[in-house]
Amino acid sequence: MKDRYGRIIKYLRLSVTDLCNYRCIYCMNEDGVSKKSHDDILSIEELTDIVKAAYSLDIKKIRLTGGEPLVRKGILTLCRNIRAIGDDVEFVVTTNGSLLPDMAKELKDAGVDRLNISLDTLDEDTFRRITRVGELKAAINGINAAQDAGFTDLKINTVLLGGINDGDIFELIKLTKDNDIQVRFIELMPLGVVRDWDKSRLVTVKSLEKYLSTSAEMTIDGVARVYRLPDHKGTVGLITPMSDSFCATCDRIRVTADGRLKPCLHSDTEIDLRGLKGNELIEAIKEGIMQKPACHMLTTIGAQTERNMNEIGG
Repeated sequence: MKDRYGRIIKYLRLSVTDLCNYRCIYCMNEDGVSKKSHDDILSIEELTDIVKAAYSLDIKKIRLTGGEPLVRKGILTLCRNIRAIGDDVEFVVTTNGSLLPDMAKELKDAGVDRLNISLDTLDEDTFRRITRVGELKAAINGINAAQDAGFTDLKINTVLLGGINDGDIFELIKLTKDNDIQVRFIELMPLGVVRDWDKSRLVTVKSLEKYLSTSAEMTIDGVARVYRLPDHKGTVGLITPMSDSFCATCDRIRVTADGRLKPCLHSDTEIDLRGLKGNELIEAIKEGIMQKPACHMLTTIGAQTERNMNEIGG
C-alpha cells in the first residue's frame, strides 16, 4: 500500500491505552490523564480487527504503545491474537520497563518479537525528576528481566532533554560496552505538554553524531543512524526528527487508543475507526494512508495536533 507520495506504508503503531504508571514531564501533565470510559477505548477485539485489516494491506510491522501498554487489561490476549495473524508479523512492544519483571516471560510466550524500553537517564534523581513517580531500579530490573526471558535486539530509547539529561549521554553509551543492546538518542519534539518549552530544552544529536562518526562504523536501521564503537557489543542509534527529518521515507501510520487513525504524528488529521469492520475498516485505513502529508511542520508552524504524547503513542 502506497501513499500519494509513493511511500510504501508497512508499519502500524497501535496505542492500546493513554494511561501510564509514570508521569513523564515531556509526555503528559503532572496530574496524569482523565480516565476515559470503557466504551471510549478500543476493545481487545477492535484492536485485533485493526491489526488484521492493516495486515491485509501488507502492513506487517506492528508496535504496541501507550501510555504504558503493559497496564492495559487484556494485553497478553491481544499479543496472542496478533501473533496468530501471521508468522511474518514483526511484533514489537514499547514499554517503560517497570512491569517487565512480572511480564517479560509472558510477553515472550505470547509471541512478542522485540521490546523497546524507555530509559532517559541512569541517575536516580534525574529519573525521578523526569518520570515524577518512577524508580530507576524498576526500569533496570525490567531490562534484566527482558534479557532473562530471552529477548534479544533490545533497544533503549532515550529522549534528549536539554539541561536535564544531556549530561548523562556517555553513561548511557557505556551500556553498549558489554551488552548487546542499542541505546537510541531521540530528539525531543515540541508537541503536547512541551509545545511551549524553552528552546534550550530541544537538544539535537549533531554534536554526538560528530563524536561517533570519528570512531565508529555507521549503518542505517529504520529511522536511526546506528554506530558501533570499537570493542562494544552493542550499538548507539541517533534519531533526528527535528534536525534531519526522515519524513520522505516515513512508512508508518498510528492509531490512538480511542480509535483514531493519525496519518502523521504531528497532524490534526484523524480518521475514526470505531465501529468499523471488514471492508469498511480496510477502506478507512486506506483513506488514512492517502492523507499522509509530505512532511511534518514542526520546524515551521509547529505541531498541529492538540494531543499529548501519551495520547498518540509516540
